[in-house]
Amino acid sequence: MTEKELIGKVHSAVYHQCQRRGYATPVDVLMEIGVLPKQKYEDWRFGRIDYLERVCTVNLRKLSFIMHQMRVYAQKTGLKPSFCYYKQWGVKKKMLIGLTQQATTT
Repeated sequence: MTEKELIGKVHSAVYHQCQRRGYATPVDVLMEIGVLPKQKYEDWRFGRIDYLERVCTVNLRKLSFIMHQMRVYAQKTGLKPSFCYYKQWGVKKKMLIGLTQQATTT
């Protein structure tokens, strides 16, 4: 997939997420464009995978590019950023889980 095709997919995914729910999250956009399989996302939420970037189907450069394009689209359309964190599913004591290897080691 070329960068131009990827930009179109990312912008379209963010647009559709905003139309459906009023907001867009990186995880949902990654699943919608086919970079993150839903089963792997669920495994991550249940704590079977230590960080999400490990199971994405693209390399880190492309993953970074996707995140950058989400920011570009958000700025272009006037969307406001907000903090989002994920809690682990299936445990009584909810633990925060990391999206990246760097987030889990710091």
